[in-house]
Amino acid sequence: MARRGYVYILASQKNGTLYIGVTSDLAARLLQHQSGTGAEFTARYGVMRLVWFDEYELITQAITTEKTMKKWPRQWKINAIEARNPHWHDISAHLL
Repeated sequence: MARRGYVYILASQKNGTLYIGVTSDLAARLLQHQSGTGAEFTARYGVMRLVWFDEYELITQAITTEKTMKKWPRQWKINAIEARNPHWHDISAHLL
């Protein structure tokens, strides 16, 4: 059985530090980030606000998208966030 995948963007604040990640279990991964065990980078810079995510049928599709998005210019990432979440609200409450 194929696993679903998620690409997500965390932010420290509006227009702040960004982190792009990939996971097969978004709710569990967010709990890791929020508890400080998700990634050293997010813990160090306080990047815990979920501001954008996308779901994929296959984790491999999500991995490919994450690698592509990490190469994007910063403005493209901001544009993606603001297209769905113009006020940069933390949308993790909808998942947890």
